[in-house]
Amino acid sequence: MATMKDIAKLAGVSTSTVSHVINKSRFVSEEISLRVNNAAQQLNYRPSALARSLKVNRTKTIGMLVTTSTNPFFGEVVKGVERSCYQQGYNLILCNTEGDNERMRESINTLLQKRVDGLILMCSSLEGERIDVFEQYPDIPVVVMDWGPMLFTSDKIQDNSLRGGYLAAKYLIESGHQQIGCITGPLVKHQAQMRYEGYKRALNEAGLDFNANWIIEADFECEGGYEAFNKMFAKDSLPSSIFVCNDMMAMGVINAANEKGIRIPQDLSIIGYDDIHIAKFMSPSLTTIHQPKYRLGKAAVEALLNRLEKGAIDAQVVQLEPTLVERSTVLNIK
Repeated sequence: MATMKDIAKLAGVSTSTVSHVINKSRFVSEEISLRVNNAAQQLNYRPSALARSLKVNRTKTIGMLVTTSTNPFFGEVVKGVERSCYQQGYNLILCNTEGDNERMRESINTLLQKRVDGLILMCSSLEGERIDVFEQYPDIPVVVMDWGPMLFTSDKIQDNSLRGGYLAAKYLIESGHQQIGCITGPLVKHQAQMRYEGYKRALNEAGLDFNANWIIEADFECEGGYEAFNKMFAKDSLPSSIFVCNDMMAMGVINAANEKGIRIPQDLSIIGYDDIHIAKFMSPSLTTIHQPKYRLGKAAVEALLNRLEKGAIDAQVVQLEPTLVERSTVLNIK
């Protein structure tokens, strides 16, 4: 592998001159710069990213941790992170925690040892836990996405799940529904709890009764939605509509309903949450709450860069607002 000394010898200049040309750290005449660049090209010289990072104490690399899921929501957020990193001249190292707390801690340690400039965490399994390693790296900025209370300093990017749950239930009410069920995510998770709270707020505001048989806790996966609907079906007569707290579970609900000959939306109206890309291609296309996934990823990168390049100090919470997307799974019965 060619070095600066090799370039200097071929170009007939000093090593320091080569350094100034390549790093653009001092003015060098056009003639000498051309000789140096031609020599570097002939020798197929590639600057050492590691050496440069040690010199400037910056690797231009961001680490991101996510939990594996069949839900394409995560992939759509990662796409926003990756594209924003690329546009800002940063590399992204992506780690999958598989939902394992120990693996997550090991991944964080590995990324910090690789001298990443900042971390983005999208792993709700550690909600409310302390991560001691961050105390050893106080200068590494951390951005958390979609978590509840945290025991370490970080910026936080999230959607307004309370508002989103409220919008979903209110839309069903405005469509004439008074019997409204809810299939929630795991209520130990902050965002799942907030969507459920929004649902309850809308029903309370409208003076509607709650039926415990129509409220089922599930797991944010297709299988969870499928099983939750079967539990609801076995308990009692069905409501006229269900707020399903993410699109993946809504797919499972629609599949289970179809198996029982229940037509969507003629017999049962469904509204989901997230607006994943495939929601509009379902049959019927899914009415849902749009979560700005690309903007969530972009905002996470911007929050890191505010600390890295602009010297921001105070931790911030960036909350993006959800919106309603009307499609074909809610019947207006007014």
